[in-house]
Amino acid sequence: MSNYNLLGVGNNAKTIKGDGSEYITAILYLAPFKSIDNFNVCPMAHIANCGNACLYTAGRGAMSNVKAGRIRKTVMYRDNRKQFFDLLYKDLTKFENYCLKRGINPVVRLNGTSDLNFIDTIKQFSNIQFYDYTKVYNRVSKKLPANYHITLSYSQANKEYSKSIIDNAIKYNKNMAVVFRDKNNIPKTFMNLPVVDGDKDDLRFLDPNNKPHVVALYAKGQAKKDNTGFVINN
Repeated sequence: MSNYNLLGVGNNAKTIKGDGSEYITAILYLAPFKSIDNFNVCPMAHIANCGNACLYTAGRGAMSNVKAGRIRKTVMYRDNRKQFFDLLYKDLTKFENYCLKRGINPVVRLNGTSDLNFIDTIKQFSNIQFYDYTKVYNRVSKKLPANYHITLSYSQANKEYSKSIIDNAIKYNKNMAVVFRDKNNIPKTFMNLPVVDGDKDDLRFLDPNNKPHVVALYAKGQAKKDNTGFVINN
């Protein structure tokens, strides 16, 4: 499954936990907030204050060649949008065909380290299950494609933002990801919502959906040093 132009397939240790005979996950990683001067693929990062704690620095993301590749893709998105989406369409078609020929469900996360609106692209691939985390909380108020699952992303760095995330999670019955500092001390409830372990796998569309849940994630990379309110002390 190599030779993809933009997508990374099976390279993320977190998503591999959920991979197997049933699902294979592909992820698009771009260069996030403040990585490129005067261009930002994370529109809410300055409000949620998640820039310094971004998982961009976790795992392979800390390697210089990986960073360079993500910057190259982001510059293409900024400067040559048609070329970017042509390559993305080819990657998605190739990945979809690979999975379906083998009886495996294709899963794609287009915002691995970004928070962009890819809904027009998602609508073209109804056989792929797409999912994302987002801090753009009003995105869940719109009608989403049936094959697109969104988990809201929480932060206490901004009181107005955190209230909007909680309000939208409850109003639109969406789960909410919360990054905790201590992996060994995760609460059973948070903000009166039940908590599920989000680090067992990254298949968020399989999480409970009967009512809003908190998806517990754990600080990694530079996030371990965060004290802005994005990472929750527990």
